[in-house]
Amino acid sequence: MWGTTTVLSSILVATPSPTEERIQVAVYAADPISSAGVVHHLAPHPALELVEPDAARPDTVAVFVADSLDDTTLARLRKLVRTDGTRSVLVVHHLREPDLMELISCGVGAVVWRREATAARLFKAVLAASRGDGDLPADLLGRLLNQVGTLSRVGPGATVVPTSGLSPREVDVLRLVADGFDTKEIADKLSYSERTIKNVMQALTSRLHLRNRAHAVAHALREGYI
Repeated sequence: MWGTTTVLSSILVATPSPTEERIQVAVYAADPISSAGVVHHLAPHPALELVEPDAARPDTVAVFVADSLDDTTLARLRKLVRTDGTRSVLVVHHLREPDLMELISCGVGAVVWRREATAARLFKAVLAASRGDGDLPADLLGRLLNQVGTLSRVGPGATVVPTSGLSPREVDVLRLVADGFDTKEIADKLSYSERTIKNVMQALTSRLHLRNRAHAVAHALREGYI
């Protein structure tokens, strides 16, 4: 069964300061060893609070551990993201090429390779997911950009005509997102505040009904903006 492991009660979790709100995390894995490994890495972090899946709130980050993106995992991710509003991190051994667009379309913007799933790497992905940011391995991002680039080419010498308007500022922000910069780095490069960058991304994703930053980059590439 998918769910958190009972080792939660046996791991000491650091207590945050009274003013600090911790990020709720629910772990889903098909086997208890994988679940225990993720819990072992994340439970000691003072910024996180691990909870059972049935206690999850809409702002809980769901961490899924799987060998591949099988039908069961994809169905659960879709339900959590689209129906329950949960933000998700997928920890996976390998992905097929068609899986990339499936992940983006269902709203998953944070992926960690199982071979790279250290405590620091998992926390970085959870933090990004909680903020609505994307966090993809470099090789996976390259594969995604190649896929979207292929989809955007409608013929030899053809030019893709944008169908949804993006402002110059939105294009600038998305170009830097596509280059892998985080919110603070984008703000520094464009001489805006971090709040402004967050507002730009929120307005963009809301207006175009996009699910996260990765989906926004995919949209901008497909429409020929970047």
